[in-house]
Amino acid sequence: MLILGLHSGYHDACACVYDDYRLLAAVAQERMTRRKNDGGGIPVEAMDECLAIAGRSRADVDAIALSHAAFPSRYFGHLSGGRAAERMVRQWLGKEKHKTMEREMARANVVDATQIFRAPQFLADNGFRASTQVHFYNHHLAHALPTLFHTDWQEALLYTADGGGDNVQYSHRLFRDGHIETLYGSRDELLRPMRIDSLGRAYGFATQALGWRSLRHEGKLTGLAAYGKPSLYEDMARHFRVDDAGQVHSDFADYNAMREFIFGLAKNATREDVAASVQELLEQMVLRSIRTLLDRHPMRNLGLSGGVFANVRLNRLLAEALPVDEVFIYPSMGDQGLACGGALDLLLARDGMDVWLGRRERLRRLYLGRDYDGDIDAAFDADPNISRISSNPVETTASLLAEGKAVAIYASGMEYGPRALGARSIIGSPADAGINDSLNKRLERSEFMPFAPVVAEEDAQGVFELTDGMLYAARFMTITCGVNTVWRDRIPAVVHVDGTARPQIISREDNPLYYDILAAFKRATGLPVMINTSFNVHEEPIINTPAERGRALKDGRIDCVVTTGGVYERTGGQP
Repeated sequence: MLILGLHSGYHDACACVYDDYRLLAAVAQERMTRRKNDGGGIPVEAMDECLAIAGRSRADVDAIALSHAAFPSRYFGHLSGGRAAERMVRQWLGKEKHKTMEREMARANVVDATQIFRAPQFLADNGFRASTQVHFYNHHLAHALPTLFHTDWQEALLYTADGGGDNVQYSHRLFRDGHIETLYGSRDELLRPMRIDSLGRAYGFATQALGWRSLRHEGKLTGLAAYGKPSLYEDMARHFRVDDAGQVHSDFADYNAMREFIFGLAKNATREDVAASVQELLEQMVLRSIRTLLDRHPMRNLGLSGGVFANVRLNRLLAEALPVDEVFIYPSMGDQGLACGGALDLLLARDGMDVWLGRRERLRRLYLGRDYDGDIDAAFDADPNISRISSNPVETTASLLAEGKAVAIYASGMEYGPRALGARSIIGSPADAGINDSLNKRLERSEFMPFAPVVAEEDAQGVFELTDGMLYAARFMTITCGVNTVWRDRIPAVVHVDGTARPQIISREDNPLYYDILAAFKRATGLPVMINTSFNVHEEPIINTPAERGRALKDGRIDCVVTTGGVYERTGGQP
């Protein structure tokens, strides 16, 4: 069965394609349109890119998994009276509105979206077969399922948290004895009054209060928090509580009241203290919630997903403070991961739990975008503004890094999720702390965390304070940890002010070029770590195509590009 997973949310729209349980492609809409966090409609560009990667067409799709997100109003069959008339007029004028399925389900008092969705028209309009199955999935279940599917656990607490989806901001599920039990966050919550309890939104309001954009710049606060003191924490915390069932509550009347409160606090504090305070709020409340759940329902493993768990400092606290054997954060933890979770939900509904569990596998590679390895060298060789300086990519790149150069690695398919993991990354030497400022200026970025380090799995626990239960998460750069004291002064460019780092652990089978460059750099310098930072300029998504990487090379954003076939620089060297 060829399954197309889609999420048409107002931010982070995405698509994926599965051939039964084999994930063939997964792409965020922003990587195609070049608009950060793009969404608000059917992600046509990402959808067609995934199908092209899979070598298939829309007519080949057997089933589509859809979220309760944004769709053109013509696909809602329950509209009547003035709303139906408005829809027809707007459609005739070419100004059709999109409506959110989640909200329309509440209006129609249904928990099954197929009761109000015009599936035949949707299929016909978009070039799918009339026989194609349409399946709607729950937002938080789609967050939770990949944390179980990509492990081999026999028991786990599956905990999701974000700014909101399907009328809840959290879900709590237990996996044991081959079954999933939902404690909180079922689809029935769609028809209940919304609770004002989102720590993710509180964090977003603090981000806005400091002049940045919610759903985009929260990572700035995570890094900035280490420079401040949580002086506002008590004021914030008195408005939140965790009950005996592990559920988070607040006493705010609505989210506007929460926003005004946080903005008011921020007026009289430094941005460092605001960041430290809201970080403390997030950490303590989520820790208290999960600890309460584990006290009531002891489990040996913890699966985390949802945008809140893009917060790598929180993830470290949970891994170190809770009595669990392993913590796994789904690498595409935000809404970019919903399409894959939705496809897994469809497979679970089709096959049942026993079959679904039997097909589980741990993640290794996330290079699920288009692979340009067969095209990139020819494109660069044909460009008069780009020169090949070596056909020995490994040793030449290691030498350039040792000289302090910034090299963009371009190999395999674009990464799935928010982190660059060695396919669309910039690599450099961690020995010079000054590279943080110089490279960020070239990329027009302003950050408060150092660059992330990449380390081979055989060296990881010698350099970093990683427990065995953190190793899987660290493969995908979703958790921070301490840096062993003996290494802190030798790799300052990847060590934060609090002595931590956010490592990526790699093995050769995952990305041979990336691994071999790291090994050659270690031989040349004695350092088992390289810088890995995502290749994107300020306010742009991570680059995707050879043309995008070529422009950055010509503009002097980087010194060189390395591919599987060679090393390239701008003709005439760097400006």
